[in-house]
Amino acid sequence: MIDRPVRIALQLQPQHLDYKAIRRTAAEAEDLGVDVIFNWDHFYPLSGDPVGLHFECWTMLGAWAEATARVEIGALVTCNSYRNPELLADMARTVDHISDGRLILGIGSGWFEKDYQEYGYEFGTAGGRLDDLAAALPRIESRLGKLNPPPTRKIPVLIGGGGERKTLRLVARHADIWHGFGDPDTVARKVEILHRHCAEVGRDPAEIELSTGVRGNPAELGGRLRELGVSLFTVGVGGPDPDLGPLRSWLAWRDAENGRTGG
Repeated sequence: MIDRPVRIALQLQPQHLDYKAIRRTAAEAEDLGVDVIFNWDHFYPLSGDPVGLHFECWTMLGAWAEATARVEIGALVTCNSYRNPELLADMARTVDHISDGRLILGIGSGWFEKDYQEYGYEFGTAGGRLDDLAAALPRIESRLGKLNPPPTRKIPVLIGGGGERKTLRLVARHADIWHGFGDPDTVARKVEILHRHCAEVGRDPAEIELSTGVRGNPAELGGRLRELGVSLFTVGVGGPDPDLGPLRSWLAWRDAENGRTGG
């Protein structure tokens, strides 16, 4: 396994905030030294007032590409159901250029039924949405290879989700980053299954960066996840009063951990 340095991401959830507050929080996070800033791809808040303030994902990423200078940016994660795969590839290539090569293309199969109902997408079944994602990923890869100009780099693909039979197999085939969820025991089981899928498709699992969402004390949780190979740790924050205190704690832990290991 490649000994990757620890990286810290902020998922700036675009709910219950006006855009000025979103922009201000993203700028503060970049000034603090965060490595990645993610948003999410929903049309309504996931908590609090279900029809509260909310903004769209990819137009926001285009704005972040101009408003930030150093951090990588992306969606955690894009819902595959909402955009034609070729269009999504072109959008990703465009934001990649605007940002001078700082986009991560995060993608998943989708799950929030309210988004589908309100915006007229067919919700279907979880298995059907995963099958759609499996069909879309090669189309995205193909379109990225045809665009003129091409992306500035091989845009990293992040696949989010923990489904052991379908999702992790897609990660093994297509992803540069896997984003999972759960406590260390859960992550350990998923990583073991991911390694089996990698062996089946002939992929070196060391090529895939391991990412997870985190809460709580990094001194208690960070080391356990690090031992499993996790190197990208994402702290979530939303409105109406975004608190970057936990992010600061994880950034301090990152700096100590990377200093200790020479990362």
